[in-house]
Amino acid sequence: MTHPVPVTPLTLDRTQLEALAERTTSLMAQYAVPGVTLGLLTPGGQHELSFGVTSIEHPLPVTPDTLFQIGSVTKTFVALAIMRLVERGDLQLDDRVREYLPDFRLSDQDVAARVTVRQLLNHTAGWAGDHFENTGEGDDALARMMLSVAQLPQVTPLGEVWSYNNAAFYVAGRVIEVVTRQTFEAALRDLVLTPLGLDTSFFFPDEVMTRRFAVGHVIQGGEPVVARPWGLGRSANAAGGLACSVRDLLRYAQFHLRDGTAISGARLLSPDSMQVMHTPTVAAAGDRAMAVSWFVHDESGVRTLMHGGATNGQMATFQLVPERGFAFVALTNGDQGEAVYAELTRWIRQHLLGLVPVQEEYLQVSADVLHELVGRYVMAGAGDVIEVTTDAEGLLLRMIEGDYSSIASVPSDPQPPYRARFYAPDKLVLVDGPYRGTRADVLRFPDGRLRWLRKSRVYVPQH
Repeated sequence: MTHPVPVTPLTLDRTQLEALAERTTSLMAQYAVPGVTLGLLTPGGQHELSFGVTSIEHPLPVTPDTLFQIGSVTKTFVALAIMRLVERGDLQLDDRVREYLPDFRLSDQDVAARVTVRQLLNHTAGWAGDHFENTGEGDDALARMMLSVAQLPQVTPLGEVWSYNNAAFYVAGRVIEVVTRQTFEAALRDLVLTPLGLDTSFFFPDEVMTRRFAVGHVIQGGEPVVARPWGLGRSANAAGGLACSVRDLLRYAQFHLRDGTAISGARLLSPDSMQVMHTPTVAAAGDRAMAVSWFVHDESGVRTLMHGGATNGQMATFQLVPERGFAFVALTNGDQGEAVYAELTRWIRQHLLGLVPVQEEYLQVSADVLHELVGRYVMAGAGDVIEVTTDAEGLLLRMIEGDYSSIASVPSDPQPPYRARFYAPDKLVLVDGPYRGTRADVLRFPDGRLRWLRKSRVYVPQH
């Protein structure tokens, strides 16, 4: 909850930028993040701030042209590509996937027959989503991934529950390939990157490696070490494969703050299609909603469109505040980069946008309510675990990472438990540690029995 101050045209002066820089370097030291680049877009212009180094092993200064992996921010590019195909009449959001992939299979064949393109993009398809299999670097990588997706368990009923789903975007990427008769990467370049003038955005490591680029880092023994391998593999490109400079992302932000025209004046989408892409379609986790691949957060009457990204040791955020003509981009090369950009987001909302936070009020709940939640919750697919325990002060949540050995060969230090409080019935928020502010939901059967715990993804109780 926040209280807005009167809105004036947003411009940034030297004092504000210096304060932001000081805050950033302090957070980098606190969370052991070697490099960060920030981009801010206002009606008065744009600003890029870069800090630290690309790698602790072979350090180069981070610059506004340094390429970082943007992870799942890539999903918004996929949405834009699909909306362009919709406007061309090549597909419709509510068409069934099998209209384009007639051989599409899932473990639940009824779901395979009914799932729509929109449900792929708003994370309501319902099958296990955190599945990363390297199917090779050939042009058939996505086609081969469909065979793997066919084995994933169905976790939630189709269209009924929001649960973040990377694997649904593999299917969306394959739909793009079939409709355009191109590889996914070539189609994205033709539909999005080239028309928007994004000249420093790439999918393939051999494109990235000839330019200055960041490598990821994870924490081992309290210190950052280089994360390996560098990339996710070609089969994951539709879910999170882009590497971009902050300058390209600010250009991308300018497009989303306009009416569907690029800076060049070329029209990519109609205003109506832009609105469809940015309009919520389903309630997501916590206090957010999901549009067509975009998270939507309304706070004190001010709407933010956003998406985060996480790869192997690189974390990113991309945020738009349309009514202020404002965008904020943060790219980091540390696995605690999310903590850095979350703190910077709070600082920016308060000090630049005038959204002053109010202390959140927490509910007092009975011991029976707390005891009901105690136990282990497992995410289908990679097998991440949330352990819920209690102490004299209330609930503790401990996140245990599952098996990501196919994309991360260097393990990071385990996380301690973090304090959680109820801010509304069946709604939790972490109140300490690097991920304070992260929200979780208790989801129930119609008769009130505990069904799932959702922290971005649905976790199934094992007790």
